[in-house]
Amino acid sequence: MNDKSSQKQSRTDWDALRTMTDEEINYSDIPPLGDSFFERARLRLPEEQGIVVTMRVDPDVFAWFNAQTDNWEQRMRAALRIYVEAHREQRVETDRGELVYASHRAM
Repeated sequence: MNDKSSQKQSRTDWDALRTMTDEEINYSDIPPLGDSFFERARLRLPEEQGIVVTMRVDPDVFAWFNAQTDNWEQRMRAALRIYVEAHREQRVETDRGELVYASHRAM
């Protein structure tokens, strides 16, 4: 990612789009989504419960998430969740009975 790509202004006429009805919007370049798409689709947003933490984030990372949407915190949590799921190898139980995630690679 570079700074130029995240600073582009939209050329969409949002006011005109807001006043359009569904019938006026041209969907011809969007292929229809069949039942199989919706059967496989998963919404990947984390649950609202969690712990509150304070952490340092690189300024460009924060700026990117903050510029994407009003709910940037939820999107950032989703990105962290996807990363964990992709790198999770196994769960092991400690001597105290706690479940932790172990990996063959040191982080």
